[in-house]
Amino acid sequence: MSYIERFKANYHKFLFYSKGIIEIGLPRQYYFFERRKYLTAFDNLPVGTKKSYIESRVSYYNQLSEQSELNYQTLEVGGFSKQKSWSYYIDMKRYLSRFEDSLKFHFLPGDIRTVPQEPSFVKSRPISPNNQHSVLLKLNRVRHYFFVNDKTRFDDKKNQLVWRGACHQQHRQSFVEKFYQHPLCNVGDSHKSAHDQPWGRPYMNVSEQLGYKFILSIEGNDVATNLKWIMASNSLCFMTKPKYETWFMEGTLEPGFHYVELADDYSDLEEKLIYYQQHADEAKRIIENANNYVKPFLDQKQEHLIGLLVMQKYFEKTGQLRPSK
Repeated sequence: MSYIERFKANYHKFLFYSKGIIEIGLPRQYYFFERRKYLTAFDNLPVGTKKSYIESRVSYYNQLSEQSELNYQTLEVGGFSKQKSWSYYIDMKRYLSRFEDSLKFHFLPGDIRTVPQEPSFVKSRPISPNNQHSVLLKLNRVRHYFFVNDKTRFDDKKNQLVWRGACHQQHRQSFVEKFYQHPLCNVGDSHKSAHDQPWGRPYMNVSEQLGYKFILSIEGNDVATNLKWIMASNSLCFMTKPKYETWFMEGTLEPGFHYVELADDYSDLEEKLIYYQQHADEAKRIIENANNYVKPFLDQKQEHLIGLLVMQKYFEKTGQLRPSK
């Protein structure tokens, strides 16, 4: 990848960190004022579709229903500092700065694939009916919340399935070894360690991948980072049933409505590719549904409000704040 390509691929990161550092460096009174403004505006919303939608998302992310007492191994809002990642630090501070210094919480950064013992803020969790202690926040935004404005019509795209990525996990490795030579696919391992392997393929940027009708989303350590921009595009998303979820609520996605579901071993990939090649109208309906699913996540003010309400509920359910209503 050339320096120009690398710059273009990482420009959104420059914007994220520049804006994020400024955003978390404002006077504390501003944050308290903003929190009151957001919560008051929410309380004053008339009962209806918008308020119900916001409440449903807060309940989905934060499923604490009973009062939970935290153990002594907690962090404090006022003492929260950068750990390993600037991205997680900036995203957490966006919310924490709006709350009192003495409030306590648990926080697990990174790819979380199990449910913690204590109520904890996490980026990801397994899709499970027992997620009460996994409280989702919109974390690592710079990596996971990159959307696209796709101007290429579905009909004008290449009639193949595309995927590029690093195959650090066995399930990814198995997939590319099975399909790298398939005539309906342009897939491969783009990590430098695979360059001398027959399934090794050159890096392909997002714009290049958007030239294909079908794009594979395949989970890595937890969720697939490309799922959001695929669902915002005019390409059809193919993936196995997701096992993990984030703020994007992958657990609510419906197969055949938001995406094309594949068997875990990809044994039906060829059959389904041929089907949607021959049934473009059905493919376009699924793409439209996916685009509509993405739209609320583009409303930055609403997203921020939901995050504040998730954190507010956490402190209420751990007995540290009185219920706001």
